[in-house]
Parts: sequence; C-alpha cells; structure tokens
Amino acid sequence: MPPSYSPAMRIVTLLPAATEIVAALGAGTELVGISHECDWPAHLADRPRVTTTPVDPEAHGAAIDAQVRLLRESGRPVIAVDGRQLHALAPDLIITQGLCDVCAVIDGEVHHLAAALDPAPRVLSLTATELSGIWGDIRAVAAALGRESAAETLIARQQRRLAALGETRGATRPRVVCIEWLEPLYLAGHWVPDLVAMAGGEDVGARAGSHSAVRPWQEISALAPDLILVVLCGMSLERARRELAAVTDADVLSLLSERPTWLLDGNAYTSRPGPRVVDGAERIQAALEGRTMDGLERWRA
Repeated sequence: MPPSYSPAMRIVTLLPAATEIVAALGAGTELVGISHECDWPAHLADRPRVTTTPVDPEAHGAAIDAQVRLLRESGRPVIAVDGRQLHALAPDLIITQGLCDVCAVIDGEVHHLAAALDPAPRVLSLTATELSGIWGDIRAVAAALGRESAAETLIARQQRRLAALGETRGATRPRVVCIEWLEPLYLAGHWVPDLVAMAGGEDVGARAGSHSAVRPWQEISALAPDLILVVLCGMSLERARRELAAVTDADVLSLLSERPTWLLDGNAYTSRPGPRVVDGAERIQAALEGRTMDGLERWRA
C-alpha cells in the first residue's frame, strides 16, 4: 500500500544507489517505492517494493551466476518491475540505471511502464561508471528534486573526506587487485579503481570506468598484487566469508594465502554508486595500512 503521508514529490527508486542518494539529499520522505534490494537507510525499509527477481539471493555465487545466465538466454528479465504497484504509487519521478545487466531493470521496460501511467512520470537514469560520474548523478537527482544546494553541500563534504585520505597515505602505492565475484572470477571495474587510488593504492586489475570483467585465476599471480581485496558485488561481509569458505580449489586458496587478503562489505561500500563509496575508500586505506574497521576484516585460510 502507498505510504499514509502526502509527499510533495512522489519518487520511486529502482536500485539501492538511487535510494541512498535521495535519502542523502534529505528527500527520503518523498520516496513512495523502492527496489527489492534497497536496505539502507534502514528507516526507509517500510516503503513498498516495486521490483522482483527470480534469482535466489541466498544461493552460492556460482549458482547465482548460472541462474542469471539462464534468464538471459531465455529472454527473461533478471529484475522486473511490478506494474500494478507502480500504477498504485503514481510516482512523479522514477530513478533507474542502465549500467549493469544484472542489477538494472531493463531500460525499455521502465519507459514502457512509465508511458502507460497518467500522468506519465519523468524517468531519470543514473549513468556513473567512475567516481566523477557519481557526483554527476547526485547533481542530476538533485536537479530533478529541486535540491541543488543540498547536492553541492553533500559532494563538498564527501570530497573533503577523500582529500583527507591523501594527507595520510604513504609515499608508495601498493599494488591492489579487487575481486568482485569468485565463481567465475570477476575483477571490479567502474569506480572501484578510483577508490583504490584515493586510498593510496594502485589497482592493477582494472582501470576506472571499465566494466568488471571475467579473468582467469592464474592471471592474479601475474598481476603481482601486494594486497587482494574481496569486495563481492551485493554481498555483505558475512556472505563474503561464506563464499570464501565454500572455495575448494587448492590453487585458488593458495593464491589467496600467499599475500594479504582482506574482505570488505561490497554491498554497502563498493557496489553502489552513491555517497557511501567514500566510506569504501576509507576502508580500503585501512586495509592498505593493516587496520580493521566496521565492514572490513583480514581473511585467513
């Protein structure tokens, strides 16, 4: 059911990053619908869920990958929008994205559903592929909400935090590999190399703005990282522990044991192109310095 209050603007977000951006801009009370994946801020969890997926989120990573591939091959959406729920919520603005085939609703479906509403809501698609693009998305959302001043305040605050990392990082840049998925092995791209650079490291597995890509495990040794970060997409720290505990390949376990390997809550700090990527950069710097933080821990075989 729609919320009992009457917001000035009725906003539906179809991905967690959009929900977090809207909340950070102070417009959380205007959210009338969110995605099935949205879990932060916690006080917005009571909003109606407008997306669904047949993929079992609790399955092992390899099984999730297989389910996604099967859906694609059969022409079925990985994430679908509940058209009836959307109609009942009568949004003025729908925020989506087209970056990730797994995380995003099919762009054409969103526009088709929006066009069927009367009046038709505006559809805003987030497009960030690197850190600077995240600031651009925040500004775009703020412009749609009439909260431009709040966006500049938020961005300035986050950029000051990133600048502070530069004041404390070491003279040398450790070589870092960021693992976004274990089976198959994906190395994190997009904004993650930017976060590593801001933290004082060098991402030798990907460049900023590039798509996350499947790589052979043997390539990790050739990259000669000083440190490995396991930042599993959409998975909490506890899920990352479980995924690593399920790895049985002796060569993979040996490779991860040869150099410092750290687990970071990818769901909270690296998967979502929103304000909390700065929290991710701070935790990456902590890993480079050998310090634990909330959402970050050293992995030992």
